[in-house]
Amino acid sequence: MSPEPVPPPPPQCPSCDCGEPFAQRLEKGDEAFRAGEYEMAAELFRSMLAGLAQPDRDLCLRLGDALARAGRLPEALGAFRGAARLGALRPEELGELAGGLARALGLREWRLGAGGPDRAPEEPAEGQAASAPAAPRDLLGCPRCRRLLHRPVTLPCGLTVCKRCVEPGSARPPQRRVNVVLSGLLEKCFPAECRLRRLSGQARSLQRQQQPEAALLRCDQALNLAPGDNSLLLLRAELYLTMKNYEQALQDASVVCQKEPLSTKGHHVKAQALSGLGRNKEVLKEFLYCLALNPECHAAKKETQKVMCEVFFPAAENAQQNLTTSIQSKLKVQCQSHINTPVTLGGGGVASSPEDPSEKSDVFRNTSSSVLYFILGLHFEEDKKTIQSILPVPPSSSLKRPFPNDTEEACDLKTPGKIPKKDPDSSPQGNLNSEIEEGQGLSIDVTDFECALCMRLLFEPVTTPCGHTFCLKCLERCLDHAPHCPLCKDKLSELLASRNFNITILAEELIFRYLSDELSDRKRIYDEEMTELSNLTRDVPIFVCAMAFPTVPCPLHVFEPRYRLMIRRCMDTGTRRFGMCLSVDHAGISQYGCMLEIKDVRTFPDGSSVVDAIGISRFRVLSHRHRDGYNTADIEYLEDDKVEGPEYEELTTLHDSVYEQSVSWFASLQDHMKEQILSHFGLMPDREPEPQSNPSGPAWSWWILAVLPLERKAQLAILGMSSLKERLLAIRRILVIITRKMNSRQELAAIRERNN
Repeated sequence: MSPEPVPPPPPQCPSCDCGEPFAQRLEKGDEAFRAGEYEMAAELFRSMLAGLAQPDRDLCLRLGDALARAGRLPEALGAFRGAARLGALRPEELGELAGGLARALGLREWRLGAGGPDRAPEEPAEGQAASAPAAPRDLLGCPRCRRLLHRPVTLPCGLTVCKRCVEPGSARPPQRRVNVVLSGLLEKCFPAECRLRRLSGQARSLQRQQQPEAALLRCDQALNLAPGDNSLLLLRAELYLTMKNYEQALQDASVVCQKEPLSTKGHHVKAQALSGLGRNKEVLKEFLYCLALNPECHAAKKETQKVMCEVFFPAAENAQQNLTTSIQSKLKVQCQSHINTPVTLGGGGVASSPEDPSEKSDVFRNTSSSVLYFILGLHFEEDKKTIQSILPVPPSSSLKRPFPNDTEEACDLKTPGKIPKKDPDSSPQGNLNSEIEEGQGLSIDVTDFECALCMRLLFEPVTTPCGHTFCLKCLERCLDHAPHCPLCKDKLSELLASRNFNITILAEELIFRYLSDELSDRKRIYDEEMTELSNLTRDVPIFVCAMAFPTVPCPLHVFEPRYRLMIRRCMDTGTRRFGMCLSVDHAGISQYGCMLEIKDVRTFPDGSSVVDAIGISRFRVLSHRHRDGYNTADIEYLEDDKVEGPEYEELTTLHDSVYEQSVSWFASLQDHMKEQILSHFGLMPDREPEPQSNPSGPAWSWWILAVLPLERKAQLAILGMSSLKERLLAIRRILVIITRKMNSRQELAAIRERNN
């Protein structure tokens, strides 16, 4: 049996005498890269690459990634070119190089003060004047896009934004329509700008409908009103791209990029236009700007890597996998020549250069050198001296110009058909400027903010989902009768269910600022109404329903519109009180009643509610009338007459005796009857040490009157008594009668049981 072959020992590191395995050195380099020690990783990969008998493509890629992370871009480019000669590069392999170029480009523009990604723009943002905005435009501006409101929509929270600025949440929000009042005000005060926004909206709509010619017509009409509007210029550039008019698209996109250097979308559109013109170097530069402005944008990174593959590593220069021995030896020499010769790069990185410039590596002697010059725009004298030792590039004035200026063709003012640069302060705005000046004194009158229900100035304005605005109290009264908008009859069931009646903030601010005198008069009338409604002796609201007693709970189900209004007014005035009386055939309401205090109100989606109330005090009705459908009355409150001396001692003895009698009667009831009473009225109150401490008498006496099976007339007669002694005697007589009846029933039942 032949012996098994012995596996060869793992390859040792050929660059030193440490005898460390190749795989361990590779893992060390990877660990250094993951730890952020890119310089160390680069040196490890370079030393390993230089010691190999044949160049390794994967090691070249690792070296390129480490050098790109370290900011040594010329060397990184050389490493990637070495990998490209060993096998065609794929765009996804250039992620680190793309990121390094984007970072270097952003740092470069910051140093030059050209408005790079790390520098705040000096010019005011789109739609903002150089000076402080006029007050009306400030008030009528969208809090999200910072422009004049267009098709204003009032959100449930009371904030008003442009319709296109409504932010959808995780679930689709209910559709809200344009605020009719505010839209009419904008049309009145800013007609030209509203027309501009309409044209812009129509152009975008036509663009979505894939009608570029019609969209371009609307866009040109809008630009006649506002020639310097960046969003319109960008829109027109996109339309030109759709129509494959790349020259015009480039002009518009260049103007936007010059005015707004931080506009990612502007650079993206410009890159697309340049791509259509076949100017790949400039395409790469613009995509790199997109990546520098938004490093997390995967789409920009993908596009950048794709263009880099075409620009730095064209397919014609990518060698086949099988290289001749002479080329492999040459690559090995080229890699070894970069091991230990550091060269300082203008950007702060470290590069390597062969001792003899005439023997520069072929990986750097190609058109990619000029491309790198163009991308980074390294034109400082010290940068040129450093880089030219690595990148032999002929001097070119077109490569010295920093961003945001572009090539000669894009920014030569004398070139026919090109758009000249404009001073941002001197760009004509036509009718819009005059509107801004005139808008400093808006012509607002009461008719602009008139409630369609009360025909008065809006007070506490609330906007419905259908876009109509009413006074809060007017809207609530309408919803008491039907869950529909009073004007358009749209269903408002959801609004009624949520009770989300938030004030429309913008309408309230405009009324406060421009109609302050009218608002003061309106508020005075409202305060007078509330004062009148909060009087607890005159025109007291009366709920005509059931019998109520002091200290006893009285839950109510309120569903009639008139009583819904009454309960809401009790809450609004802060009194939280109303009277409860019985209905009387001829008189209308009973002579005596009980004042109730609202503890809680639970409203249901249909507008009805359950009111948890409790009796407070008794009253006598002096006169009564109606108000908005419900009863009101002038009343006087009742209190028990107090006694002293022997009468007080007699009252105390009677009080204790009747209390014990009441407890005994309740204990004799069957269990199911006890449960019903306790669930509705609660536990019986304890005996009070002082019978006359409460002006209405002991709480337990009212509790027992509420649970005793009495007719309403009898209950009402006892409610009107002002003598505690008479009330206690009446309770005793009732308990005696009820007890006798109960005993008689029990005896009769026992006799029947014996007979059976």
